[in-house]
Amino acid sequence: MAERDDEEREFDLRWAGGAEHKEPSARARMLAARWKENPPGPVPFRADPDHVGSRRRSSWVSTAVVLGCVAAVIVLLGYVNFRAP
Repeated sequence: MAERDDEEREFDLRWAGGAEHKEPSARARMLAARWKENPPGPVPFRADPDHVGSRRRSSWVSTAVVLGCVAAVIVLLGYVNFRAP
């Protein structure tokens, strides 16, 4: 009996997946209604480099920070293992 239920359920999923028209989500309907009255303006794919807000760190500083954190974790784990009975 359980096998028959599984077969019927699988058929239902295949039938539902093969539907020609799928209703859009609520968000898609909301955006379509909003954009119908007030369409969005064009947006560039990437921001202009002049508008970058923060200075980027050089690669060696980032590497030093990561290696320092790794060394601190290793020292901390070694200390915990040394103190364990």
